[in-house]
Amino acid sequence: MAQHTSHTRPSFAERDAETSELFARLAATDDPDESEQVVEQIVILYLDLCTTMAGRYDGRGVEHDDLVQVARLALVKAIRRYEPGHAPSFAAYAVPTISGELKRWFRDRGWVVRPPRRLQELRADLQAVRAELEQELGRTPTDAELAAAVGATVEEVREVASAATGFRPLSLDCSPADDERPGLSTFLAEVDEELQAADDRVCLTEALTELDDDERELLLMRYVEGMTQREIGEARGVSQMQVSRTLRRITVRLHDHLTEKPVENPVENSVENSVEPLEAEAMTSVS
Repeated sequence: MAQHTSHTRPSFAERDAETSELFARLAATDDPDESEQVVEQIVILYLDLCTTMAGRYDGRGVEHDDLVQVARLALVKAIRRYEPGHAPSFAAYAVPTISGELKRWFRDRGWVVRPPRRLQELRADLQAVRAELEQELGRTPTDAELAAAVGATVEEVREVASAATGFRPLSLDCSPADDERPGLSTFLAEVDEELQAADDRVCLTEALTELDDDERELLLMRYVEGMTQREIGEARGVSQMQVSRTLRRITVRLHDHLTEKPVENPVENSVENSVEPLEAEAMTSVS
């Protein structure tokens, strides 16, 4: 087997010949230790190929060292699967294997925000066609020309362009060059009153489960449908005072549940004209 110093790179012909000899040794040995040594020698011969192929994918939001690692793992996989005589050379077999693993890695793990599979595949087709059209047209192709070339719609081409930012989306914490200016989140954020009240709604829902159907219906009529106490009394065949006292009792129970601080000796106002203010005071305590 030809020997090479660390400063001498073998020619393609020399590397192919050395690779063939190593695969012959690998097929002939049953010793696991020797087998691993032979595999290691083959790997060393093709480390530069891994680096070169990984470099083709630089600048796409993934660290170069990560790409090299993926390529080297693919090289080992190619060595394990290669059968001499089924390809012009091992390099001819390894290149598509490594390329496929790199593309698969980008498809499965390279996205920060992962788009649907159809957009990933269409993006790969568009990248290949774009370069050809630029050479043919002598300019940047339009979305319509790209769509016609790959058999897609203009909307799909634009959707792919939007999805491409998923490799390296802007961070909400990013800020302009001026450190004194606020970050991106400042311009995107807004107060969501519904979200702020989410905890209250959850707690209130739990408290309402302790009421019976009749009590919940009374609350529905008063605070959802907006009926007055007099209208509720007429609908249920009771006096306005009875409605007021029932509402008072319910709101105090809800207040106790939400605050976990029972109200001692709740006062019931017997004067009809004071019924509405009394209820309002109770609901203020609940809120």
